[in-house]
Amino acid sequence: MTRHDNFIGGRFVPADDYRPNTNPSDVRDHIGEYAQASAGDVDDAIAAAAEALPLWAATSAGERAAVLQRISAGITAREQEIADMLAREEGKTLVESLGEVRRAAATFGYYAGQVLASHGEAFHGLASGMTIETQRRPVGVVGIITPWNFPIAIPAWKTAPALAYGNTVVLKPADIVPGTAWLMTEVIAESGLPAGVFNLAMGRGSVVGERLTGSPLVHAVSFTGSTGVGRQVAAAATEGSLKRVQLEMGGKNALVVMDDADLDIAVAAGLDGAFGSTGQRCTASSRLVVHEAIHDEFVERMVAAVDKIQVGDARGVRTTMGPVVSESQLAQDLEYIGVGVSEGARLAVGGERLQDRGQGNYLSPALFVGAAPEMRISQEEIFGPVAAVLKVSDYDEAVAVANGVEYGLSAGICTRSLARARDFGRRAQAGIITVNKSTASTDYHVPFGGTKASSYGGREQGTAAREFFTETATVYTVAGEV
Repeated sequence: MTRHDNFIGGRFVPADDYRPNTNPSDVRDHIGEYAQASAGDVDDAIAAAAEALPLWAATSAGERAAVLQRISAGITAREQEIADMLAREEGKTLVESLGEVRRAAATFGYYAGQVLASHGEAFHGLASGMTIETQRRPVGVVGIITPWNFPIAIPAWKTAPALAYGNTVVLKPADIVPGTAWLMTEVIAESGLPAGVFNLAMGRGSVVGERLTGSPLVHAVSFTGSTGVGRQVAAAATEGSLKRVQLEMGGKNALVVMDDADLDIAVAAGLDGAFGSTGQRCTASSRLVVHEAIHDEFVERMVAAVDKIQVGDARGVRTTMGPVVSESQLAQDLEYIGVGVSEGARLAVGGERLQDRGQGNYLSPALFVGAAPEMRISQEEIFGPVAAVLKVSDYDEAVAVANGVEYGLSAGICTRSLARARDFGRRAQAGIITVNKSTASTDYHVPFGGTKASSYGGREQGTAAREFFTETATVYTVAGEV
């Protein structure tokens, strides 16, 4: 079985231990063995990033932009290969995987342009003859910790701005999906990026993550994952060295469907939001909050649409929903389905492990009806193809139910009323708000992030990423007499 090494200081470095990477569509398919970084390996990667920082921070904007553009082009040139790996190791359909890879390429291309954009401001001083300007400077060595559900999009949208603004990086991808990040690393290694500017340390969070959050040489940590782990990362990163911390965490997102909604649009938005990417998105519409006047028709249409979803091998040409990413995640999904039934909600469709699809982690997409806001399936993030319909009597109740969870990542409304749409945009306690579309909207050129327990620290993506990956210096100048 082919071994894949960590990338440290500009070269691929063997490890003492390797872990097999398994295909969730067929657990008998072992993709390869991937390095498990030791504490010493991580320290070496951090040291390499620290050593490379002064040179990269001083590299001209034109050179940095050219490198990022080459990375973008390199991903595009290998998009089919990378998409196949993503589908094989994570379980997204090939269509979804290819879309994610193309998004990653576009993200690097976008930040190649941002390198050349103006990042400072000029002011008149209060004193005669004084000018003041602000400068954006890299924050330093950045530890990046990414989840398994977007194996290249999230590493790209963190790595690209970090490099664009002159930082150096140590990336820790999720332990169960290292292959896609490893291929991205190959592209980066061939881009002409100086040695040590980007490093890949694969392995367990208890080793790699703890070294990144604890090292005094790391100046900032950007993390995406569960809220529980995010809190641990924040505590470890700010203890002693007071690192800058950016956390993107859980979601329990509501799609509100009002009595005046276009039901074709609403069903399409609910279907994509709840079951796209096997429901394994922090922006998933796991709660469908539906006005009582159109509740029954909406449920009937949703059940019919869910029943048509083709669950199968992620690389199958007829598959429209792939497997759950792992056996443990499948067990969690099934446990929550059991909880929903025990709490009194009714399964309108799905919710069964599919034993006839081969040796994979297959689950039929589950839609509950009769759910109440206080139920666990209405409050806790399941992170799978499981959604609950909650009936409400009016708009104000819909807003209250939508806001009635600890999370605040995304929220959507389907309505023909501009007044309601605008009001929902003001009242929804979420960082991303959609109207007549899926809650899973994450364009790379606009800010991404949430409120409450969903996010902490600066927003990701777009020009907002600059706030996290740079520090501002204010420079006062008195020119003196001519």
